[in-house]
Amino acid sequence: MRDENTRLDKLVQRIGPLDKQAMQTARERENHLTKPPGSLGKLEQLAVRVAGIVGHGRPRLQHKAIVVMAGDHGVVEEGVSAFPQSVTSQMVYNFLAGGAAINVLARHVGARVVVVDMGVATDLAPHPDLVIKKVGHGTGNITRGPAMTREQAIQAILGGVSVIEAELEKGLDVVATGDMGIGNTTPSAAIAAAITGRSPAEIVGRGTGVDDVGLVHKVSAVQRALSVNRPDALDGLDVLSKVGGFEIGGLVGVILAAAAYRKPVIIDGFISTAAALVATQIAPHVRPFLIAGHRSQEKGHQIMLDWLGLEPILDLEMRLGEGTGAALAMGIVDAACKTLDEMATFEEAGVAGRV
Repeated sequence: MRDENTRLDKLVQRIGPLDKQAMQTARERENHLTKPPGSLGKLEQLAVRVAGIVGHGRPRLQHKAIVVMAGDHGVVEEGVSAFPQSVTSQMVYNFLAGGAAINVLARHVGARVVVVDMGVATDLAPHPDLVIKKVGHGTGNITRGPAMTREQAIQAILGGVSVIEAELEKGLDVVATGDMGIGNTTPSAAIAAAITGRSPAEIVGRGTGVDDVGLVHKVSAVQRALSVNRPDALDGLDVLSKVGGFEIGGLVGVILAAAAYRKPVIIDGFISTAAALVATQIAPHVRPFLIAGHRSQEKGHQIMLDWLGLEPILDLEMRLGEGTGAALAMGIVDAACKTLDEMATFEEAGVAGRV
């Protein structure tokens, strides 16, 4: 266990500041492209930030990956989801077959989908495209006790780190986060309430579509989880272990590793942002590496984004998860970098500048 702690500490220590020189180079080029300065608005800001992340004044995002982490949750025993737990494994098979929304959108933006079993309740059939990092067969019921041990939380995070390290060997310029796990909006809401200090009633949403009675029941479940476990808001590992999920821990590892290896990480919706909250409690200097893909329709997502100081790229009233919002945003981030890199400057195009 000491070795795993050391590995995590070393990874966190690798996360450095954005490259100011690369950002200045990108900013100067933006100001000389064949357009009025600032006319591409937030696209210009995105491109400059990505330049700072990767340490190059003209970033190119050729190799794209969307990491979809799957895990089950003991809290489904409390009736917090409109769908049965068996849907988690069924959807993993759908991802592997290329039939889910995330597969369609990943193809659209030219990204590969990496499917990871972090803690599905059943043992999945072997598949050449399935990555197994299983920490356990679903978490504990957080209304009655901790989701996992602290050791399992670290194991989940390092599982996510190892996924990114393997993807780097294949070529990786940008990564997006995705999730699959029936019941996972409940632990995500518990994480958000614990870290932001807001009440469960302000955070908890309908998830897979629970009715009004189900929503009240879900708020109560989060309240009980916080009361029983009393997570320390300042200790990200404590929050993750007491009220989190194995796939959420895996996403924490994805986020930390992406930052450590200087790759932009595009955060999806409610579950991914819960992972981002934990990651920033473990390593506050990870924040500049985070790009919020979209604003989820899930009730508390804006509260989470505000706490992180992130402005989402898109707001399409989505709440599917899987990485779908992040996938669409990945196309925008890529477009921002392409306009910086591929547009001609006034001098290159022989176009007169401002007088």
